[in-house]
Amino acid sequence: MLTTILGYVGLACLLVLSGVGSAIGTTTAGNAAEGALKINPEKSSSYLILSAMPATQGLYGFVSFLLWPKDIATMQTNGALYFAMGLAIGFVLLFSALRQAKVCANGIIGVSQGHDVQTNTMIYAALPEFYAILALVAALMI
Repeated sequence: MLTTILGYVGLACLLVLSGVGSAIGTTTAGNAAEGALKINPEKSSSYLILSAMPATQGLYGFVSFLLWPKDIATMQTNGALYFAMGLAIGFVLLFSALRQAKVCANGIIGVSQGHDVQTNTMIYAALPEFYAILALVAALMI
């Protein structure tokens, strides 16, 4: 019974932590974009692209959640595994989104000030994204 509950808590952690990370991340970058619009509104499409980047971690958590088995028999036998992996993967996705948002927010500020940094910012933002992709791959291998 306890392992079953742990398994479902792990699934919840995976979904919630990744979603919270993306929500905070897109808000952080969106706040920077909102301020940047006051400085240079012509670059709004660049701000939008960079603001959306931290949303992917929530999608990775959601895909993982959908693909993991949720039947009681699996949770009875592997509940502790799903708890540990859900918690670990959820935290990787959470922190990846938060750190990526900071990179994107700084890039948005740079673009608004007239610097040609969008491409470099996207490259730098891909570095924390890489760890989110590794977490997704780990989730899919279970």
